[in-house]
Amino acid sequence: MNYPVLEINTGLVRQFAETVIAVCAKSGIVPTAVIKGYNALDEVTDALYDAGYRSFASSRTAHLKKIKARYGHAETMALRIPMPSEAASLVELADVSLNSELETIGLLDEAARAAGKTHKVIMMRDLGDLREGIFDPDSFIDAACTVEIEYENIRLHGVGANLSCYGTVVPTAENLSELAANAAVIEKSIGRKLDVVSGGASTSLYLAVGGTMPRGINHLRVGGANLMRSEARDIPDDALPELSDDAFILWAEIIETAQKPTHPIGKLGKDCFLRTKEFEDRGARRRALLAVGAFDIGDYSALSPLDPGVKLLGSSSDHLIADIEDSGREYRLGDKIPMALRYQAMLYSTANAQIEKRYV
Repeated sequence: MNYPVLEINTGLVRQFAETVIAVCAKSGIVPTAVIKGYNALDEVTDALYDAGYRSFASSRTAHLKKIKARYGHAETMALRIPMPSEAASLVELADVSLNSELETIGLLDEAARAAGKTHKVIMMRDLGDLREGIFDPDSFIDAACTVEIEYENIRLHGVGANLSCYGTVVPTAENLSELAANAAVIEKSIGRKLDVVSGGASTSLYLAVGGTMPRGINHLRVGGANLMRSEARDIPDDALPELSDDAFILWAEIIETAQKPTHPIGKLGKDCFLRTKEFEDRGARRRALLAVGAFDIGDYSALSPLDPGVKLLGSSSDHLIADIEDSGREYRLGDKIPMALRYQAMLYSTANAQIEKRYV
């Protein structure tokens, strides 16, 4: 077997997903599974499908194409605001898309007409996180009503918001109530109920767990929380004990062990990524060099060794440096160290074809 190896427990993924679906159902929410974070690996998607998901979302149309080929009847949702240049291909592969620009919706309408289909859109409201969406509430309501009236091959499927991804704004009952209130005004104006009022992503799940999700929110776009506990943020430790960070484990091989100083010797400048660093001088300590790096996992802080005596010190593009002095195990050359993943490491490692995937 070639290392590093990413070990994926699809049974745990299914268990986590079943838990998320059940929690959402108690708040009247039907979630969509976001498949981008694990690069739409078929075996993981199968686990989500087996858990009960029938709607799948990604910002990458290549992922949606895989869903269409694997589950022809499942709903596909494009997460990123469409590029004008991709209107035709997006209408072909996505049943639903998130939008904020009327000009782009006009292009989607033309593409849908040419394809002989109706494309569904969710209009996005910016509630303060300052990524996508219309910021002014009156302009948002006007734009949604325009979609309902002006475009023959577009259906106003609903409204939505995104939080926590850029501006770190936490989803709350207060800001999601504003979205629900906007939806109610739109529904009154167009004379019908919206299909979807989408209250964010995994970071909104804690409101459903705590029973404080505002009335009117009936949809979430859940990715990370289906896969790892660390992505189900703000949920009390004693809630959802079914979730853990054990479904994705990266095994990396030791290629050098040595006793070395903890502070570099010589004039300090910048590392390979042009960053300056500070080092604590703890004297000479035993350390291991692992054959994995930022090329494979992004920022090394997105890894968490399962051995509590192992501390990660840093990484370059191809190497990970770990302090193993306090481990109760006598690590040797060729040994493998297992590490749980956080979201960024999962994003990188699942997309890297040079990391072998092992399913358990």
